[in-house]
Amino acid sequence: MSDARLLAADVVESHVRAFFTGHAVEVVNYDLGPERRETVPDLRVLVVEPGPRSDNWAYVTAGCWAASVEKRGHGLEFVMTAHVRDQRFIELMAMIAYYHCGGHQLDLEHSMPIGEPWVPGSTCDHLLISLPYLHGPGLEHCPLPGGHARILWTLPVTAAEIEFRRRHGHEALEQLFDEAQIVPTDPYRASVA
Repeated sequence: MSDARLLAADVVESHVRAFFTGHAVEVVNYDLGPERRETVPDLRVLVVEPGPRSDNWAYVTAGCWAASVEKRGHGLEFVMTAHVRDQRFIELMAMIAYYHCGGHQLDLEHSMPIGEPWVPGSTCDHLLISLPYLHGPGLEHCPLPGGHARILWTLPVTAAEIEFRRRHGHEALEQLFDEAQIVPTDPYRASVA
């Protein structure tokens, strides 16, 4: 890993730790395997326990920025918020990192299929890339030397909700979420579309 990549991942990790002061943070060095390792070398998933800022678990990538940095030093990292600690969510974050850095650049208002339920029995089988509403701009904006990382939320959604978004737009879907007062960490929530 180059010095710039190492520095970027370290800065993202420090940013997440500072944002979640008072929470325990575990660093999971995730090896994507020999066929995929070069896409996101030395990927880390930061696992944040519940604490004073949030009573949910947060899973944050560190390593996507360096693998997908745009002009002027701007790139993305991702956060997922869940109800429990589970290896499944660490694996999903690695899947997101590989998908994003492997040629399917994600951005705000994009989506990606998971290919299976978020958790067994859930109807959520896609991820919607959104602003990190549960954490706010304090987590979203991470300054880096020569640029910044933007940490976006990967919200589990249903195929019907993705289809609704295609027909009516991202804002209309978010309005439905607000009206239904969804609990975004509930894997068994009903689809709003």
